[in-house]
Amino acid sequence: MKKYQLLTRRRMLIAGTAAVLGVAGTARVLTADPAGSPVRGAPAAGGPQARLALKPSAYRLEPMTGFAPPRRTPGKPPVRREPILRVSGRGRTMVLTFDDGPDPLYTPSILRTLRKHDVRAMFFVCGEMAVDNKDLLAEMADDGHVVGNHTWTHPLLTELRRSEIRSEIARTSDVIEVAYGERPVWFRAPYGAWNRATFQIGADLGMEPMAWTVDSLDWATPGTATIVDRVEEGAAPGVVVLSHDAGGDRSQTVRALRDYLPVLLDKGYHLTVPHREDF
Repeated sequence: MKKYQLLTRRRMLIAGTAAVLGVAGTARVLTADPAGSPVRGAPAAGGPQARLALKPSAYRLEPMTGFAPPRRTPGKPPVRREPILRVSGRGRTMVLTFDDGPDPLYTPSILRTLRKHDVRAMFFVCGEMAVDNKDLLAEMADDGHVVGNHTWTHPLLTELRRSEIRSEIARTSDVIEVAYGERPVWFRAPYGAWNRATFQIGADLGMEPMAWTVDSLDWATPGTATIVDRVEEGAAPGVVVLSHDAGGDRSQTVRALRDYLPVLLDKGYHLTVPHREDF
């Protein structure tokens, strides 16, 4: 509980500037601009069941993904100065992302909802959660979701030494590789706080930095209806939605996903996952 209280206090301090990131993301329609200025504190913010066979859905999955993550590790990406805020793709392409898990209380429900609608998402996991829930990472792999690195203990990386940053990230990649089947190629800094060291170390470990365009602010438990409204109102081609499947009571997030996901699909949105080579 102490850790979750600390996360909440930090997020409340950072959340006031979250709108700035959304504006910046709108300006960068496809990818982050590597020529921009360095970001030194970008704004933040049930047991296993039988796995079902997924049928292909060109309508929902065609823009950016196949039906399982690629089993290969690309070369090192360039060192960026800003995180990627938006994605490319034909039509109404969107990406749903979930941070801080996997959590055995909430992640399975999210996975079931995504499976029901034949949709793929990204999960940025923390090592200390993943190490005790490897079965959930294996389930993500089976369902074709993408797993990214969100550090080991969710610290504010801008306050750490380079050796500490590398340890937080590298240890998490090791656990992901064992449980998911390959090393992650995406990284997200806790609280959206980036600096030169995080970009350099992330790239050196083979990962692209991804932020978000639409913040559901679900970590503040504003109510299921509020989360639904934020996601539906923020929906637009290329946006990346931030939600959480751990770090506190995420029952509102679980219920909200059940509500807004079919609505977005009915509106013609392609909810999918990115390929790193698109950037």
